[in-house]
Amino acid sequence: MTKQEIRQKQQRVKLKVRKGDFVRIISGKDKGQEGFVAQVLPDKQKVIVLQPNEEDPDRPLPLNAAVKHKKARFQGEKSARLRIPVPIHISNVMVLDPKTKEPTRVGRRLQDGKLVRYAKKSGERIPDAPVMEKE
Repeated sequence: MTKQEIRQKQQRVKLKVRKGDFVRIISGKDKGQEGFVAQVLPDKQKVIVLQPNEEDPDRPLPLNAAVKHKKARFQGEKSARLRIPVPIHISNVMVLDPKTKEPTRVGRRLQDGKLVRYAKKSGERIPDAPVMEKE
């Protein structure tokens, strides 16, 4: 392990975004789009954001997606363009206020002996989102 890796491990930052939070992208090619956090990558300070799909609720659409071309390998198979979600830096997303559905900053405070997150705009507590379960 190098000195730089040790220093990075010591400088762990507590992230304000959690898996399942509804967020709005505030910069980049998908600016203004809203979705939910599917995965948090704390080491890289990035998140993967997906958008609910009305047509097929089991397959959410990726935001900030890259297109990967898959060439047909066999005679009956078709070529395809796959949309793969690309991680977005945490600074480019903002958590949505549960009361007003507007972007807000997140704070922490002690409530009933527990540290809870709250929306700075409305003061409303941000509930722990129901996390998607793998089956």
